[in-house]
Amino acid sequence: MPTNPFIDDLIRERRTKRGFLDQPVSMEMVKDILAAAKYAPSSSNSQPWRCYVITGEARERITTAAVEAYRAAPDGLKPEYSFFPQPLHEPYATRFNTFRGQLGDAQGCCRSDLAGRRRDVERQFRFFDAPVGIIFTMDRRLEWASFICYGCFLQNIMLAAKGRGLDTCLQQIWSLQHPVLRTELNLPDDQMVVAGMSLGWADNSLAENRMSLPKVELEEFATFVNA
Repeated sequence: MPTNPFIDDLIRERRTKRGFLDQPVSMEMVKDILAAAKYAPSSSNSQPWRCYVITGEARERITTAAVEAYRAAPDGLKPEYSFFPQPLHEPYATRFNTFRGQLGDAQGCCRSDLAGRRRDVERQFRFFDAPVGIIFTMDRRLEWASFICYGCFLQNIMLAAKGRGLDTCLQQIWSLQHPVLRTELNLPDDQMVVAGMSLGWADNSLAENRMSLPKVELEEFATFVNA
C-alpha cells in the first residue's frame, strides 16, 4: 500500500517548543500556513476558528499588558473554560505530574520554587520570545463539539509550520488573559479566547526544547473490533 512517510515524519517530529531565536518570520509565510490550515475538517463546514496574528509593536504592547496583569493577580486569573477537572484523576494525574516534573527539571525549576515557576509563566505570556503570537477565539454561542473542529485546525497550523522548518507552542494559558485580550484586540463579547500560539524558529540549545516525552503505546489506547 502506498504511504507518504513525509506526513508521518512531520507528525512524529512536531514538538512543543518553549524558547525561540531572535529571527523574524515573514508575514507571507504566516499567511501561507494559515491558508493551508483552513482546510481542516469541521462539522457541517462550520469553520468555527478565528485568529489574531500579533507581531511588532502590538506584540510588545500585548505581552507587556499580559505580564502586568499576571503579576497583579498571579493566582486570580480565571480562564474562559476549565482546563482540567479538580482533582485530576488517573491515569491523567500521573501523566500530568510526570510531565511537570520533567519540564521543571529541564528548566531548572522545581515544583517548590514558586518564584521560578512564576517566571516561567511570564515567559508564556511573552510568547516564549517568538516573533509571532497568535490568539484563537471562537463564538461562545457554539457548543463544545466545535472544539473538535478547532483541534483539527490547530494541528494543521502546527504541521504546516513544521513543514516549513518553523516550530510552535500551543498555549491554553492565554485564555486566562481574556480581559487583556478583549481590550487590546477589541474582541466582541461573543468571542471566547480558546488559546494562543507561539510561532517562530526554535532555540534548540534550550534543554526544555530537547525533551523526549513518553507516548502511550497503541495497545493502551486502541481497541480493534472485528467480530
